[in-house]
Amino acid sequence: MTTFAIAALVLIMLPGPDQALITRNALVSGRAGGALTMIGGVLGLAVHAAAAVFGLSALLLASATAFTVLKIVGAVYLLWLAAQMLWSARRSSKKPVDDEAGAVPAHRWAHLRQGFLSNALNPKVALFFVTFLPQFISADSASPAAEAMLLSAVFAALYLAWFGLYLTAVDRLGRWLRRPRVKARVERVTGLILATVAVRLATTTH
Repeated sequence: MTTFAIAALVLIMLPGPDQALITRNALVSGRAGGALTMIGGVLGLAVHAAAAVFGLSALLLASATAFTVLKIVGAVYLLWLAAQMLWSARRSSKKPVDDEAGAVPAHRWAHLRQGFLSNALNPKVALFFVTFLPQFISADSASPAAEAMLLSAVFAALYLAWFGLYLTAVDRLGRWLRRPRVKARVERVTGLILATVAVRLATTTH
């Protein structure tokens, strides 16, 4: 369990779409916006964890057509998000500093949806749960499914713990990060990261 926790934490800490989205939404809508994105992300992970336990992810990865469809849908969604971030970066550079860090706009649930879909539509997350998780399940386990669910729960807890700490750091640096030029750069980098991930996702072979 300790080995799994260490390996999982290292993977969670690697920069990627989740970190980019949480950072950007925390700057736009304060701590609540980042928290909703984080919760959406862990719910997206839960979809793949449950699918892996019941064998659906393995079935998906065995079907070239299903894998390709999910890959394309996920890539298009990430590109759409990237375009939104890049467009928002242009507007942010012209706006005054917003001191209302805790204000969450009416579209706050969009942050939850973004976090959820970025993981739920990512076939690499499915691949992770199908190939990584089984390596830590005991060969003589009386209930492999129960053990897989436990490991998935540990992964989710580590995800929330890490990004919870990360969100706290972003929140404390919020005033500086919300400066028009800095915020625009963060959104620009977020857009480029999402676009890069989308391209890599679209070109991944089955």
